[in-house]
Amino acid sequence: MIAAPAVVGLGGNVGDVVAAFRRALQSLDQTDGVRVISVSSLLRTAPVGGPEQDDFFNAAVLLAVELEPAELLAVLQALEVAAERVRAERWGPRTLDLDLLWWADQSLETTALTLPHPGLTERRFALQPLVEVAPSALTGDGRRYADILSTLPSEGVEVIGGPSLVYDPTSTDNGGSESCRT
Repeated sequence: MIAAPAVVGLGGNVGDVVAAFRRALQSLDQTDGVRVISVSSLLRTAPVGGPEQDDFFNAAVLLAVELEPAELLAVLQALEVAAERVRAERWGPRTLDLDLLWWADQSLETTALTLPHPGLTERRFALQPLVEVAPSALTGDGRRYADILSTLPSEGVEVIGGPSLVYDPTSTDNGGSESCRT
């Protein structure tokens, strides 16, 4: 199977979120059929919907994937479980949220997975890091995500660090001492 590009969004607002991101990306990079290509900057974002809660940290990762979308989704969900994610309420606080945002310009809709991710074009906290790691990515109808991003308000989204703060796929030292706790 030829590796396809896919983008996964990372989010969290409970505990040491950057450490959770780093562990998840290290695990992804060590998964057969998955390779981390690049990581976006780290964002701090105001919560959207749900209960009153702390701000989120968000990022995205571009992967080269030799798995089927459902197989990658299973890997992502296992990493969330390993990070002790609790799904107590919709849009609630979480230690780690891994969303499959985009897959090689393909559209898919099953009971378990919709690609591109629903609401992607309305959520700057997801779209901005996606455009950073996949600037030429297109929607199913051929629009550039970068063009859509330029129409979204920037309030509530702040870049707080470069990609190396999260994970550097070219480095052998991704233990990092940086910490982002909520």
